[in-house]
Amino acid sequence: MPDSTHLSHWLRLQRQGRLPDSPWLGHDPQPSLLLDAEARPLDLNPALRQWLEGQPEGEAAALLPVNHPALVRACLEQQRAIEHVEAQWGERILLWTFIPDPLRQRVLARCQEATGQILAERESAKARRLYRLITENTTDLISRHTPDGSFLDASPASWTLLGYWPEQLRGRLARSLFHRRNLAGLMQRTQDALEQDGYHTMTYRIRHRDGHYLWFETACRAIRDTYTGMVVEVVAVSRDITARIEAEENKRRLADVVEANPDPVLFVQPGGAVTYLNPAARRTLGLQVGQGMPPLAAFLTEEVLHSLQDEGWNRAESSGRWSLEARLQPLDGAASVPVSLMLLAHRAASGERFYSLVAHDQSERELREAQQRHHQDELAHSARLVTLGELASGIAHEINQPLAAVVNYANASLRYLQALDTQPEAARKVAQGLERIAEQATHAAEVIKRLRAFLRKGGRRVQALDIAEVARETVRLCAWEAQASQVAIQLHLADNLSPVYADRVLLEQVLLNLLRNAIEANREVHPQQPSQIVLDAAAASEGGVRISVSDQGPGVSAEQLPQLFTPFYTSKANGLGLGLSMSRSIVEGFGGDLQAEPQAQGLRMCCRLPASAPVDPDSVSHSQTGTRA
Repeated sequence: MPDSTHLSHWLRLQRQGRLPDSPWLGHDPQPSLLLDAEARPLDLNPALRQWLEGQPEGEAAALLPVNHPALVRACLEQQRAIEHVEAQWGERILLWTFIPDPLRQRVLARCQEATGQILAERESAKARRLYRLITENTTDLISRHTPDGSFLDASPASWTLLGYWPEQLRGRLARSLFHRRNLAGLMQRTQDALEQDGYHTMTYRIRHRDGHYLWFETACRAIRDTYTGMVVEVVAVSRDITARIEAEENKRRLADVVEANPDPVLFVQPGGAVTYLNPAARRTLGLQVGQGMPPLAAFLTEEVLHSLQDEGWNRAESSGRWSLEARLQPLDGAASVPVSLMLLAHRAASGERFYSLVAHDQSERELREAQQRHHQDELAHSARLVTLGELASGIAHEINQPLAAVVNYANASLRYLQALDTQPEAARKVAQGLERIAEQATHAAEVIKRLRAFLRKGGRRVQALDIAEVARETVRLCAWEAQASQVAIQLHLADNLSPVYADRVLLEQVLLNLLRNAIEANREVHPQQPSQIVLDAAAASEGGVRISVSDQGPGVSAEQLPQLFTPFYTSKANGLGLGLSMSRSIVEGFGGDLQAEPQAQGLRMCCRLPASAPVDPDSVSHSQTGTRA
């Protein structure tokens, strides 16, 4: 680069007239300077001096491009001008043009300030790159259209969204892809909005190349002619909103389902606040029109609220749902409603949890179960009558024995009374006879009392029972039938058995049915021969008491075993097939179970009874399974 000393020396020579002047340099309106073949400044025009006002003229070289020596040499060697060479001068951007003078081996360098132009071009290029980057990578479809809707261009997203490449859409009317139901009025409304406001957003269905339809949302903006104001082009940004439309439709349908649901549905918060009640919930709770949302405590018991607090919210949060049986208390004072409550936890798209409470009305089930229990009790009572009819001979024997003894003791006492004068011991004999009469009468009364208790008809009374006492009483009821069939009943009762919770009469009916089945099975295999059955009671490994009745009968085949508890299934010629069915139902009503276990000889019926009272024994479902009785 030429130094300032050389430039100053050259300027002194020019002022002394010792160098030829360059009059054409002074007339150039653009800042210019004359450079020699070594790129050293020879002269500056007034416009450039004005730029350098207040600065040494030697600073003119600082305005040139950093590679101006090479540019000067190239300009002279190639004898051609070099244009639009950019240079930075502070905040300014300069464009230089180098014009050669081959004869004198000089170069005229002309300058033009282009700060605004260059910055504008850079911003424009940046905007073009950004636009291209967006259009080539965005998932939205960016398109240009004529005022009538024909495609001028489209971004590559057209292939992803519609199955068409941009070149396949050019010149095609956009409305040719619209669903016919969306055409009516859509284009006219769009054109009117663009003319009036310059922009418009529309939602419609558009056909994919494969033939299926998508929901599109398109935002259009009008490009107007600068002078006439007419719309000359439309720029549109379209996106696929099918998933959103379907989600909104599903949400609307779900809302309709919730509104029409006959079960009460409530939206609740862990704090107990209720934010929504469907019409069924408002009817069930007896809310009037316009009445506000009651808290959960207004219609749920404290026990249910404690369960919700202690377990419900956490269980719903972890597994999505939690349920329990409860009763809703209407606010208008009506009778409480039995329901099955289900707490559901939902997660919003934002991750926030919200909860709903669905109450399935169990009134019909409660009524049906009450009717079922009534029918079952009626059937059990009828079965007891049938059983006693079959045991009539044994009953008559049990009553006749004490009655015969009473008659004998009474006759003997009469004879002793007649001999009071002659026999000193007669009075004592009469007293003994009266005592024996009282004992036998009491025994007969106990037999009748036992029969009346067995035949009683009424509601179930679940209580703690001594299973050993119940077993002995049942054995006494069928003792005569067993004796007549030469069947010995062996009682194996463990000591200190825990009490079982059941209805005494119904439990006796179950054991009596099992014993009589065992007696008949023994009689079938051992007619007119001694045999035995074993009634065993012991503590069950899973808790409670396990009672079993084992016979020496023919047993059952593997095919018959699954049908033993099927209603109306029987192997007896005159049997109804309801004995074991009813027995299992009764036992399950107490919270226990009744199963059949094949043996090497005969069959064993095993009954497990709980050692604790069920929460609500009458609400336990009673399976209707069968029997061989």
